[in-house]
Amino acid sequence: MGTNLVWVWVVLAVVGLLLILFSAKNEDGSPSSSVEWGYLALLGGTFGLLSGYMSFGTVMLIIVLITGVIWAADKWLLAKKRAEGERAPHYIDFPRGFFPIIAVVFLLRSFVAEPFQIPSSSMRPGLVVGDFILVNKFNYGLRLPVTNQVMLPIGQVARGDVVVFNYPEDEKINFIKRVIGTPGDVVDYRNKQLTINGKPVAHVSAGELEYLEKGLMLVRTQQFNETIDGKSFHTLVMPEAPVYIPNGVRQFAGRENCEYRDDGFTCKVPQGQYFMMGDNRDNSEDSRYWGFVEDRLLVGKAFLIWMNFGDFSRIGTRIH
Repeated sequence: MGTNLVWVWVVLAVVGLLLILFSAKNEDGSPSSSVEWGYLALLGGTFGLLSGYMSFGTVMLIIVLITGVIWAADKWLLAKKRAEGERAPHYIDFPRGFFPIIAVVFLLRSFVAEPFQIPSSSMRPGLVVGDFILVNKFNYGLRLPVTNQVMLPIGQVARGDVVVFNYPEDEKINFIKRVIGTPGDVVDYRNKQLTINGKPVAHVSAGELEYLEKGLMLVRTQQFNETIDGKSFHTLVMPEAPVYIPNGVRQFAGRENCEYRDDGFTCKVPQGQYFMMGDNRDNSEDSRYWGFVEDRLLVGKAFLIWMNFGDFSRIGTRIH
């Protein structure tokens, strides 16, 4: 988390606390609306600060548990001790009011669908910076929040799926890539040709494509149509670029399963793990650099673009 952003969350939390402690009361003695704003600011600041040290889901679970305990304590214990018509103190009233909303959001996000914003060009041309997508959370089985262990198996990860997962080098960060290799697969990529288990992936030219990188630099690429296990999608390739950048390859777990050569690399995917690559093949930090993705790191399968404020025509586009 950037230092400037940390200070934003700190200021937000402090302002919230000051509003809670020093806001004037209404004439009837009830808390003013500024107290509610104070709790919202404190909640937002605390959420932001904790998100710098743990995953979004973990932070949500902590807040659900805290507000849930306050809600339960008031419902079954504290409310019975108050006189008839007496208001609950604001430090009980506001947290218990937040609990149902936060709990519903947490459950939907954990078991149904989770929103995600595309942060880079690594999945062009299918997904572009600014796309807001939805991720199916139960396609690969119902999973326990935070630990992400499968409770109820439903479906299997398949080659060609577009998947959101926790970045192996920093699990607080979400990445999105395409599944190229499943457990036991041998993935070979040389001279811009992808081969899986000895079978070359169909790779048909679809003309040139230009795009602006970060709104500043014009990038010219070659577009190809690829098909993996019946799933067709477009990829981008820069013919003059190397297949991978040797200095970028880390000493990741399972590195012994990969062989890197001048013209490309070959990796055998370990059990319980996956090999991921971006569709923008020469502008993607992916498994060729930081290794395999364990099953426990999977967040879900991307399936729909629900918003792009810069291009409304992308709304409702299905992800292939």
